[in-house]
Amino acid sequence: MSEPSQPATAPEHQSTRLVIGAVAVTLLLASLGQTIVSTALPVIVGQLGGLDHLTWVVIAYLLSSTVVAPVYGKLGDLYGRKIVLQVAIVIFLVGAVLSALASSMTFLIFARTVQGLGGGGLMVVAMTVVADIIPPRQRGKIQGLFGAVFGVATVVGPLLGGVIVEHFSWQWIFLINLPLGVLALVVIAVALKPRADRVQRSIDYPGFVLLSGGLTAFVLATSLGGNTFAWGSIEIIGLIAFAVLALGGFVWAEARAKEPVLPLSLFRNNTFVVSNSVGFLVGMAMFGSITFLPMYLQLAKGISPTESALQLVPMMVGLIGVSTLSGFIMTRTGRYKILPQISTFVLIVGLVLLANMQLDTPAWQVAAFMFLVGAGIGPVNSVSVTATQNAVPLEVVGAATAGTTLFRQIGGSIGVSVFGAIFASGLAARLGDATPAGQSGSFNPQAVAALPEPVRNMVLEAFASALHPVFYTAAAAAVLAFCLTFFLEERPLANTLRREPEAEVDAEEAATAAAVGAPATVTR
Repeated sequence: MSEPSQPATAPEHQSTRLVIGAVAVTLLLASLGQTIVSTALPVIVGQLGGLDHLTWVVIAYLLSSTVVAPVYGKLGDLYGRKIVLQVAIVIFLVGAVLSALASSMTFLIFARTVQGLGGGGLMVVAMTVVADIIPPRQRGKIQGLFGAVFGVATVVGPLLGGVIVEHFSWQWIFLINLPLGVLALVVIAVALKPRADRVQRSIDYPGFVLLSGGLTAFVLATSLGGNTFAWGSIEIIGLIAFAVLALGGFVWAEARAKEPVLPLSLFRNNTFVVSNSVGFLVGMAMFGSITFLPMYLQLAKGISPTESALQLVPMMVGLIGVSTLSGFIMTRTGRYKILPQISTFVLIVGLVLLANMQLDTPAWQVAAFMFLVGAGIGPVNSVSVTATQNAVPLEVVGAATAGTTLFRQIGGSIGVSVFGAIFASGLAARLGDATPAGQSGSFNPQAVAALPEPVRNMVLEAFASALHPVFYTAAAAAVLAFCLTFFLEERPLANTLRREPEAEVDAEEAATAAAVGAPATVTR
């Protein structure tokens, strides 16, 4: 198939700009929901107690938002994006208010779970709305801009959280979502048309339950394994066994469902499989880098948590700039295969350079390495969403979009867990019994600074050395992702809103479509 000779033209819907703005706001809401709470956790624990449950404030949101992503994608396909997106925003805001009202750590964890149930829908349905109003050729630069929103939230979230808890109360890190959420609700209500048809639908309840249960067990196993419980413990083995059984039952149920949550036909689509495999591996590398780089900066360079967040700016500049650039390239050329090939190669280079960092590596070099990592990550997300939406039929575009989010977040969850285990075992092997009793596990700048100088130097050297295999492992995942990009089939991006892939439409349907020749109407 030859590519179109002219660039895509912008859609002519009067409300398009409003909808894109509302989608950007909802994506910002979902992204901030993940990142803004991190710097406020010490203050929250100081008031509510429950230090042993600290990580669950983060895990609860990640878990619930990951589990519901495919459910929201399918519900959007069945009932239209507008109503499903509005429901997701309302659930997210309810969770935010409950979080602000929390008087105990247990209640806060519950509230964060509710907030995640809405946050998972914000990401998936918002990105799918774009598929309803923007042709695939034009969609590339929009997805690139949305990638920039995620990048901004990654840096702005922790900084904003730090400013809020320093000058106001921690409750405002949740209440700040309210005006943004209300604004998004109002704009969506005005700009996005409701679905016109009222077709009776068949709900795949077994699929919902089995997928949610399987993903819950899987994310819990990867989040708790090596931290709360040993990988070989009965708890982790039981969670993994339950996940395997539930996901196996899910495959069986989907093969028989009238309206499957995640249609198995998607796994016969080259673009869906290859894009999500690459996204899974890049998700591992991305979350692993973001998790361990601040630790390196705070300990090796002796800077504060806020300063370490600022030091991540080069990575975000690379991510935002190259993600936006790749979107414009897709719109201009109608092609996308070469973008993840180049970006994953750049990611390999950046991660290998990070793997060779030493305690005395100059700050400007670390910044350059982080820029390369960000540049390598940026195009993958925008390309995978755009390419997948272009390659699947209209009736499953929501489920397919949810799949891209699902696999990326699962990859991130596994990456953090695996890299954490690699780092912990490497550090333990290098330290041995050299640190004073009771201090080997107190790995924070204050505890390390309090050590005698010879011990402190040895601990810092061990810390830097233990990070090397982490980044090398991330680089290996990026190598595999780079190899997989060569198996991606490229379909020229369409200039119209019609999204049924050409290869999947039979001759009679193609002839009918050619005779009609009208683009789809925005009814979602």
